Amino acid sequence: MRAAVLALALCAALVSPAFGFYLPGVAPQDYARDDLINFKVNSIRSDKALPMEYYKLPYCQPDHIVSSAENLGEVLRGDRIFNSLYQIQMRLDERCKVVCRVVALTPPQVKTIHEAIEYEYRVNMILDNLPAAEVRQHLDETGAPIVDETTGQPRKYYERGFPVGVKVSESEDGPHRFYINNHARFTILYHRDADTDLARIVGFEVEPASVRHEYDRWDDASPRLKTCAGNADEPHPLGESPQIVSAGEEIVFTYDVVFKSSPVRWASRWDTYLQTQDREIHWFSVVNSAMILLFLSGMVAMIMIRTLRRDITQYNQLETVEETAEETGWKLVHGDVFRPPPAPGALSVCIGTGSQLLGMTFVTMIFAVLGFLSPANRGGLMTAMLMLFVFMGVINGYVTGRMLRGFALTDWQGHTLKTALAFPAAVFAVVFALNLLVWGRRSAAAVPFGTLVALLLLWGAINTPLVYVGSYFGFKTTPPETPVRTNKIPRQVPPQPWYMSPWFSALVGGVLPFGAVFIELFFILTSMWLHQTYYIFGILFLVYLILVLTCAEITIVLCYFQLCGEDYRWWWRSFFTSGSSALYVFMYSAFYFATKLDITRTVPTVMYFCYMGLLSLGFLMITGTVGFVSCLGFVRAIYGSVKID
Repeated sequence: MRAAVLALALCAALVSPAFGFYLPGVAPQDYARDDLINFKVNSIRSDKALPMEYYKLPYCQPDHIVSSAENLGEVLRGDRIFNSLYQIQMRLDERCKVVCRVVALTPPQVKTIHEAIEYEYRVNMILDNLPAAEVRQHLDETGAPIVDETTGQPRKYYERGFPVGVKVSESEDGPHRFYINNHARFTILYHRDADTDLARIVGFEVEPASVRHEYDRWDDASPRLKTCAGNADEPHPLGESPQIVSAGEEIVFTYDVVFKSSPVRWASRWDTYLQTQDREIHWFSVVNSAMILLFLSGMVAMIMIRTLRRDITQYNQLETVEETAEETGWKLVHGDVFRPPPAPGALSVCIGTGSQLLGMTFVTMIFAVLGFLSPANRGGLMTAMLMLFVFMGVINGYVTGRMLRGFALTDWQGHTLKTALAFPAAVFAVVFALNLLVWGRRSAAAVPFGTLVALLLLWGAINTPLVYVGSYFGFKTTPPETPVRTNKIPRQVPPQPWYMSPWFSALVGGVLPFGAVFIELFFILTSMWLHQTYYIFGILFLVYLILVLTCAEITIVLCYFQLCGEDYRWWWRSFFTSGSSALYVFMYSAFYFATKLDITRTVPTVMYFCYMGLLSLGFLMITGTVGFVSCLGFVRAIYGSVKID
């Protein structure tokens, strides 16, 4: 009974969207009336170019700019969070509050603003750990707003940040004019406790505007603007003229603050940020993956239950020498099937690295499904993956050492050094090379030198020693005996049909694992490159499990066909059969770049394909390891079930 309840609870956790979960330690902040609250500013981002620090544009700056980086993942993501001059008092509405005045724009400042508007950069602000967002409405097929059945109000969702400005052309071929959004109307949603009269912030909405402010005489202590006259209840009781961006222009930055009571509780305040219109597509992804898995499971069941059982029964009944000499099929290669492959050390390194990445992704998924990776903790997911990769080095070393012992290789220290350095060195080299390009652009995406040193310390001082510890114990263990003895002279492999060639079978084997994940891959790429929040980890975990089972089953099926063709060279082929799905992942990323992204500059393009190449390499290691381990277990099982003299 207890097991059944636990199973139901796990299923409920997987299929639910996991709203309302927060990382322990992210506690709500209660505010009394008139409490001062300061805004923070984050990097301004674009889907077309590299992120920039907020103060690279001529915005209002405090006397002392203080960084607010909280974790390693936040820095690696390109978040550069600083203090600002924007300040509010809790539950106090304010109108046309002046932040500062930029007396005269210089030509370099004008050029920077023009580029930011041209490439559609969006300003990002933070209040009580909530990002500022513009309100959008869900629309049906006719373009009408979709009404929420429970509240009776139009269903809304948030688009993070607001545009730096707008570009306008009076005619189709006429010159463009650039206008900056120098005014913002902030709507702060709060939930009040009736007993204590304390309130918690549950929403941070913004509506930008471009206003050419006017005044009679400027007073730094108490500036009064003529353009702020009008009805305070209007969205923007401001002047009609927008603020153009040109050399010598003066810009006055202002903002409104409106507080609105909300029934939304603090634990659910991220729900609107995480809403998606594509929930049905996610479930279609699961159904699609499940159908592929059922198809493969049927093939594996047919092979295991019918064909293999018949073969094993037939082989075990062979008694005479003549009958034994006439045996065919997979039993014929029993004396060579466990012969070590070419480059066994390299295979051990690949399987060890894949085991490390597999352990990292699996534990990360568990934490995400349980709600420990809250979107409120910026960079938490990347930090968790990085630390788990470092500590999973012990698994890498153990698997590598055990395989080296099984292949009777004695230089376990040298191969352990290779497995500790190979994948991290490739990643670090690519990141460092790209960082040099980004440093030249002075982008917020540049990883600071101190962070690079921290990554090197994690790699050299923690990960590498753990790999050696795992390899030491893995190499000391006695490897399991093979079910059959290996002949001294290798058997000649007969000519194979074209469809059983290594490269063709590998390319075919990667289609189904890729087909199981490609729908969900679209949303992951959208989250990575279009700055949207992905938080349906329950569905992602289901797809992940289906991917692992699909890789295992397609590799077993093709390995069986290969052995029936009297080809015993299965070691590397089993790795690339399912691992070739990484090639399709990279090809799909190129298709996504061409059809969904609007990146035109060289450096962002190079960054995209380099990072997607690293992601595809990791995908190769994970899926290849799953295929290899599954095939190894399958081969040991079938050859351990027949009588070999």
